[in-house]
Amino acid sequence: MKYFYLHILILFLAVPCVSFSQDDFDFDDESFLDMEEVKTFNSTRIISGHSVETLPEKTFEMRIEHRFGDIAGDMGGYQTLFGFDNVADMRIALEYGITDKLMVGFGRCKGTSAPYSSLLDGFIKYRVMTQNEGESPISISVGAGTTFTYREASTNMSDVAYFPKLSHRFCYYTQLNVAYRFRDIVSLSLMPTLVHRNYVGQNDVNELFSVGAAMRLKLSKKFFLLMEYYPSIHNKDIRQENFFNSLGVALEWKTFGHNFTINFTNSKGLGETQFIPYTYESWLKGQFRLGFCVSRQFSID
Repeated sequence: MKYFYLHILILFLAVPCVSFSQDDFDFDDESFLDMEEVKTFNSTRIISGHSVETLPEKTFEMRIEHRFGDIAGDMGGYQTLFGFDNVADMRIALEYGITDKLMVGFGRCKGTSAPYSSLLDGFIKYRVMTQNEGESPISISVGAGTTFTYREASTNMSDVAYFPKLSHRFCYYTQLNVAYRFRDIVSLSLMPTLVHRNYVGQNDVNELFSVGAAMRLKLSKKFFLLMEYYPSIHNKDIRQENFFNSLGVALEWKTFGHNFTINFTNSKGLGETQFIPYTYESWLKGQFRLGFCVSRQFSID
């Protein structure tokens, strides 16, 4: 409960800053870009996963992400204020654009405790190609990252969190991101992603492949509708029960220097090594949750 009040305070502090920035700089952020280049998404992330975008050179971004508990289902309803009493996960991160095409990021997640919690994460992403009216029809980026859990190991040898070796605490992912924007209205993206976990349960596999898909629909100059889906591809003889694909929808509010997203998703975890392999909840059972992300960019120039 204490995390809920903390993040609501952060939210209320952030919203006036967002409004103030837009009033002072009432223009489209894309006016800073080369007129021939196309900005496919507003942020370096869509809902749970990465977008094709990278940060500008010498630009920092602070990100605060939060997921509450189930809105409905067995763990939701009015007794938990439709999930607001429960913290599914939270992440705070600092990311940096080394060049206009290369960025890195580091963060810390609470974790979902099933099986990972107390997570440190890091990633690197490189922009290979940018959609350009005269040269390139699409945008492409490649990225890779890792997570490490420093939670106390389980004493149960059959538990995934038993961690016999230090290396078992690591997970990795690599991703290709291909995106295209139609005029100024719709952006589409495909995100083939390979996740590797060094230690898994008996009914699971170390490598898990997913082909994510996302869409951004422009509602107005400031507001956008986002959708994101990550279906996992694996042998049907494994991961038969209690595993679901990550699905999210979101409303995005873009202003100068800020990006604010309110989302609904069945995934508790944050980051590719968490929401792709460890989504146990189903939309059809009311097991989806409210979440938000507040990001703020600032330059060192």
